[in-house]
Amino acid sequence: MRIGVISDTHNHLPNVARMVELLNAARVDRVIHTGDITQPKTLHVLSGLEAPVFGVYGNNDLEREGLEEAAAAHGFVLADPPLELLWSERRIVVTHDPREIESVTLAAGDVAIHGHNHQLVIEERGGALVFNPGECAGHRVGYNAVGIVDLRTRRPEILRF
Repeated sequence: MRIGVISDTHNHLPNVARMVELLNAARVDRVIHTGDITQPKTLHVLSGLEAPVFGVYGNNDLEREGLEEAAAAHGFVLADPPLELLWSERRIVVTHDPREIESVTLAAGDVAIHGHNHQLVIEERGGALVFNPGECAGHRVGYNAVGIVDLRTRRPEILRF
């Protein structure tokens, strides 16, 4: 199973539309958003994804009621972090702030995904992969990225735009 990873979209709708194009072209099976969606209209753009969306709320997701309504309307699953998922016999822990990962016990083979700091992170911690795709919704072309993680290999891929 291949999962797309996006974070900190901050309502930058042209970049969100580009993320949808990239992830659809990559034929990911599911998409994870690590928070800081900001406004419901971002979720409306993400509804163009051909894969189901799961994610967590971030510190800038202040329009909570509107985000919850938009998520429900599009069948997205959004929760307070940490969100734990079990896909393809692999445990995935999703947080917004990387410090939230410290409150979770990770085991070898787990995948921990976060956002918040807009910095690319690909590291191993006790046999667990910790991943942040980095800047997703900035204004500088070529510095934005979405991630893809193959759950079989736990090998992340970065798609820059």
